[in-house]
Amino acid sequence: MSDRKIVYLTDAKLITCVLQNGLAEKVLDAAKSCGAQGATVSYARGTGVRDRMGLIGVTIDENKEVVRIIVSAEQAELVFESMYMAAELDTPGKGIMYLSELDKIATYVPDNVLDTVGDK
Repeated sequence: MSDRKIVYLTDAKLITCVLQNGLAEKVLDAAKSCGAQGATVSYARGTGVRDRMGLIGVTIDENKEVVRIIVSAEQAELVFESMYMAAELDTPGKGIMYLSELDKIATYVPDNVLDTVGDK
């Protein structure tokens, strides 16, 4: 039998930000400046809102960038607000962002980190 084990992390949140093409780098910089460690950026194509937004004179590209960042519950509000402001999501047609609870996360955690947490 192997001595491998799964270490579950809790008290984390997922920030997902769907943006107009070309804004991801700016949003990532804002998140990193608040202590976020890393992110996943993917590309998507949006539908639906494009036609409605065209009515008020805003042209919306259907190509999107999707930024996903896992942060601790303690960091979540600060990172979320920083990303929101960097993306200018208070402007019509720029995108949408949401925060999700994560029940558990599994990844490699070095033994020295686990020892530190276990001592508390």
